[in-house]
Amino acid sequence: MNFSVFAPEINSALMYSGAGSGPMASAASAWDGLAGELDRAATAFRSITGALVGQAWQGAAATAMAGAAAPYAAWLSAAAARADGAATQARGVVAAFETAYAATIHPVEIAANRNAFVQLVRSNWLGLNAPAIAAAESVYEQMWAQDVAAMVGYHSGVSAVAAQLSAWQRLPVAAAQAIAADAGVSLNVGGGNRGNLNLGGGNRGDGNTGIGNTGNGNLGSGNHGDANLGSGNTGSNNVGSGNTGSANIGMGNTGNGSVGSGNTGSGNAGSGNVGSGNFGSGNRGDSNIGSGNTGNGNFGNGNHGSGNIGSGNSGIGGAAGNGNIGFGNTGSFNFGFGNTGNNNIGIGLTGDNQVGIGSLNSGTGNIGLFNSGSNNIGFFNSGSGNIGFSNSGSNNFGFANSGDINTGFCNAGDANTGFANSSPLNFGMFNSGGGSNAGSFNSGVGRNVGDFNSGGGQNVGQFNSGTGLNFGSFNSGAGFGGNSGFFNSGNVNTGFGNAGDTNTGGFNSGNVNTGFASAANVNAPNSGYGNSGTGASGFFNASNGGHTSGAYNNVSAGGGGGGGGGGGGGGGGGGGTTAGLYNTSGKAGNVGIANTGLQNVGFLNYGFQNTGFGNSGGNSTGDGSSVGINNTGLKSSGIANQGDFSSGGFKNTSGRPGFFL
Repeated sequence: MNFSVFAPEINSALMYSGAGSGPMASAASAWDGLAGELDRAATAFRSITGALVGQAWQGAAATAMAGAAAPYAAWLSAAAARADGAATQARGVVAAFETAYAATIHPVEIAANRNAFVQLVRSNWLGLNAPAIAAAESVYEQMWAQDVAAMVGYHSGVSAVAAQLSAWQRLPVAAAQAIAADAGVSLNVGGGNRGNLNLGGGNRGDGNTGIGNTGNGNLGSGNHGDANLGSGNTGSNNVGSGNTGSANIGMGNTGNGSVGSGNTGSGNAGSGNVGSGNFGSGNRGDSNIGSGNTGNGNFGNGNHGSGNIGSGNSGIGGAAGNGNIGFGNTGSFNFGFGNTGNNNIGIGLTGDNQVGIGSLNSGTGNIGLFNSGSNNIGFFNSGSGNIGFSNSGSNNFGFANSGDINTGFCNAGDANTGFANSSPLNFGMFNSGGGSNAGSFNSGVGRNVGDFNSGGGQNVGQFNSGTGLNFGSFNSGAGFGGNSGFFNSGNVNTGFGNAGDTNTGGFNSGNVNTGFASAANVNAPNSGYGNSGTGASGFFNASNGGHTSGAYNNVSAGGGGGGGGGGGGGGGGGGGTTAGLYNTSGKAGNVGIANTGLQNVGFLNYGFQNTGFGNSGGNSTGDGSSVGINNTGLKSSGIANQGDFSSGGFKNTSGRPGFFL
């Protein structure tokens, strides 16, 4: 990466925008915690198996068990060391960022220098300002050199840390199984397992350490796949929880091979991206370096288009703008700031193929600098009606938003309250996919209340993957979904650690059981107690069609699936599934507690397709989808908005971001 070709405006904006070092510091803390847990698990595993063989269990079977357990203990110790190393490397990235951040010139200082330069040039009668112009340019060159040095140091530090990363080893299931098979031993520690060498209950498969897994070699609970290190994953070889896909390092991703959380797509490094190959957060597209971009191959933040280097660039009339180098340009292939048109080199130019310096704002009705849109307050905005800087969308309150009506920063979706959301109508941060989430780091279809959910969406809880429609956490059902509880890899269960379907209880790998630790299938219409109809688990549910889990849900006949994210599209319904407590609807689709209506997710919602707490903005035509807390308008995110298409909070106007406006 050659940072010397980028002006200080670009390098400084890249450093000062985004989430900073906070997420990486949190990741370091999480890796520390995981290392400690793995080390304690290895010690306890060795102690328990050693004491069992030495005291209560003697003979060939005991020897075989000890031999089969040894590879797991060794793997746990190695995994603890790798997690500790990952924590150290994450702290190294934080240190590199903080050093570079401290050495980088603040964007406001650069803007002030350029503003002074422009004023001196425009008032340079008879060359009287030549010494001052030269001095300002000299300071600018020093800023350029200082920013380049900071970015080069940051890149070198992070590259050195990345070079130390090593792949995780899969659990040694084959070695342990071979030892046990030679001795004729089928070994599980725990009840309700279908398979061998499971340490825990309710697993379907071999070599799992945890409960409720479907698959082999998982270290965690509620996984549907193989060799996951974490819980609630649907897929294989994930390090983290709540992923739908394979080989992800992080949480709540939908796709493969991403490092981060809440991504929808593959090969992303960051969080909340929709697309593939992005390095940053909140992007909607592919191969972007930065945050909040809509398009492909951008280097910077808040661009709407492709191939832009800089921030806040977009096209004319709300279209995509491409190939701009600079900030706040409206059009394509401009070099500079605040230009409106195409192929311009300069500042504030209006038209095409011009070179020079025009007005400080090429748009109209602006308060600030280098705005090419209209009616903005701030600088480098190419959209209109924004309060902030580097927004290429319109009616935003914040910075680097390429979507519209956002309150926050680096949002590529519309009507978000938060930051780095690449999908619409979110109340939180780093959400991607279909949108309409009340929480953070959610991907996939959307409409979740909670964090780190992926896949089919419509979950109330954390770290759910697969089909969705779960009330609880770490569930990965891949059929109807619809679990009420924790660590279930089956479907429509009320309880925890179930790999089968429609169970009430825990650790069941069979189907329609009422109780614990059963591998059998029971021929019955429901499990649990006091249920009427069919396809229900739990207690006192009236399930007249579809699938129901939880307690005291009243679902009339009609089926019907849950709506998709972002304001009412189809998808994710699972053939009519309700999960939670005290939900009432004309047909299945509510998830949470005490929702009345259709396809609501959360708590105490009334209407249609609302997500969050106490919203009543939906209606039977499918135009609802208010997200947040106590909104009464349509398609709004945030808190207590009475208008429609709004973000932020406490407003009775429509189509506006911010608070109390």
